[in-house]
Amino acid sequence: MYKNDKRVVMTLDAGGTNFVFSAMQGGRVIVPPMSEKAVSDDLEGCLGVLVDGFRKIYASLPAAPDAISFAFPGPADYRHGVIGHLPNFPAFAGGGVPLGPYLEDVFNLPVFINNDGNLFAYGEALCGKLPEINSMLALRGSSRVYRNLIGITLGTGFGAGVVVNGVLLDGDNGCGGDVWCMQNSIYPERIAEESVSIRAVKRVYGELSGTDASSLTPKDIYDIAEGTVPGDRKAAVESFSEFGRAAGNAIVHALDIVDGLVVVGGGVSGASKYIFPGILGEMRRSLTTFAGASFPCLQAQVYDLTCADGLEAFLKDETPMVEVPGSGRKVPYAEEKKTGIALSAVGANEAIALGAYAFALSRLDLQSQPRTEI
Repeated sequence: MYKNDKRVVMTLDAGGTNFVFSAMQGGRVIVPPMSEKAVSDDLEGCLGVLVDGFRKIYASLPAAPDAISFAFPGPADYRHGVIGHLPNFPAFAGGGVPLGPYLEDVFNLPVFINNDGNLFAYGEALCGKLPEINSMLALRGSSRVYRNLIGITLGTGFGAGVVVNGVLLDGDNGCGGDVWCMQNSIYPERIAEESVSIRAVKRVYGELSGTDASSLTPKDIYDIAEGTVPGDRKAAVESFSEFGRAAGNAIVHALDIVDGLVVVGGGVSGASKYIFPGILGEMRRSLTTFAGASFPCLQAQVYDLTCADGLEAFLKDETPMVEVPGSGRKVPYAEEKKTGIALSAVGANEAIALGAYAFALSRLDLQSQPRTEI
């Protein structure tokens, strides 16, 4: 989608250390990304960096841009472009900063802001893993087409976004698809993010190894799990396994409503070989009734799309044809329900950029449609 679109969208990767500006057209980056040092402790300075960065990108474009679109930390009222109270971004510590309208005034362009979980999911649904999987199914002659996706980002926190029939789930309050504050299945009095985050990996490793893990990174703990650096290998593996179990429980609850595919990205997803077994174990477990009956917690069969055997089994279409009584006509009967979990093929940063690009164009298309009276 949008591969042949001529409209240009200026984008931003808003990190805590650097702001990286770029622009996209036809679903690809058309100018070299430009990095500016982020100003996180002063609002006027921060706004100055944003304006300066976008002006430099604007000047390098072959054609005038049609919009600005990017991810920015929340809480926020993304629909109106207003950033809320950000304790880790002191420039916005007071909250209620209309960043979108401010940039609209400066550049006389529509500005679209959202969170990275939503834009990751949107990028994967429109330009990433979902169309890739559907293309594979079509090549096999399968009748299955997947239209719904849950995008999961594993990093500093536990992010997510939901796309249903190609439409990003915003929710009435801009909270659609949030999983970070779901109940933690391991520590029921905690939020899920307390077990699905960088701090969780470090905490669990420190507790199990009896060491101070505060200076370690998830990559350090992954290397310990791999046995390539000294440390408590068993504790390292279990820190990712617990991470996976907590994430998997939240994913199950989301899938019970959304019924689609799951795509995972983000920095910590690099340890997927240790995280995915916990996620898959939760997705495949069974629950019982008081009468003793047992049911899978998900109605769909769960496939691991990161391994060749799992992907092959998922793509295999064994949909039988059943006869319509009295007519001799036959119709397909998709008796087996299937879902799958995959890793992002392009990486979270690119998927978020694609999501920001596609989100802007979809909103521009929506705005251009004539209103119908009810």
